[in-house]
Amino acid sequence: MIKLSTLLFIGGTEIVFILFIVVLVFGADKLPEIARGLGKGMRTLKDATNDIKHEVTKSARESNIIDTDVAKDVQEEINKIKDEVEDFSGSIKRNQ
Repeated sequence: MIKLSTLLFIGGTEIVFILFIVVLVFGADKLPEIARGLGKGMRTLKDATNDIKHEVTKSARESNIIDTDVAKDVQEEINKIKDEVEDFSGSIKRNQ
């Protein structure tokens, strides 16, 4: 069965149709300018969210709300268990 990728529950033909309408409305000469503006806007939004995330993390560390050592220890334990499970499941897969 053929599975088509969807973006926000929109299929490929709908995306092509929307792009066709955009070209008709704005014209082919304005598309690079519009794309550039959208790219700058997305970059600004990404930078703003990264700044907010950085400030929240910084203030949480200063207030000792986040204990990074504990988080690192937990992540190390999770990785160890994950490796052990992969080793175990690898031997099961080889035996079948």
